Amino acid sequence: MGIKIEFTGRHIEVTDALKKHAAGQFDRLGPLFESKSPKANVTIEVERGRHRSEIVVHWRNETLSATSIDADMYQSLSKSVAKIEKQARKLKDKVIDKSHRARRAAASTGDSVPPARRPKIVVSKMKAQKPITPQEAAMALDDGKDGFLLFRDSEGGEISLIYKRPDGNYGLVQP
Repeated sequence: MGIKIEFTGRHIEVTDALKKHAAGQFDRLGPLFESKSPKANVTIEVERGRHRSEIVVHWRNETLSATSIDADMYQSLSKSVAKIEKQARKLKDKVIDKSHRARRAAASTGDSVPPARRPKIVVSKMKAQKPITPQEAAMALDDGKDGFLLFRDSEGGEISLIYKRPDGNYGLVQP
């Protein structure tokens, strides 16, 4: 099951050597297109000494396209096929990930696995305190069991938050 390639040349004759080169480049992509044979339209053209190749591949319900310009037509074809290969790999990985995700979701809805528990929101009440400085808040934080303290700053009157950082220092959040 090979790739069906159709060639078009503009201002250049599509030689057997160019066809063979393009077919050889597409042969590398065989494993990517294993399920359904794609159709490729290869257009090559020469304009002002620039060799341009454009490849459009129709595969499944997708259209992959790539264009390259190079001083050499063989290099241009190789670059375009490499771009098609990259797009095909990305598309195939996307399809595989989608099917694996569907399988995981189907497995997780079985009766043997309990549904995931959602965390509860626990409301904490605070007593109103007199305004304190950030240094006093840090000392109060050391004395308490919580990892943070909400307080009114005595210097600006704004509500601030101080918390213990993993590195042992304190973080201060001010509005």
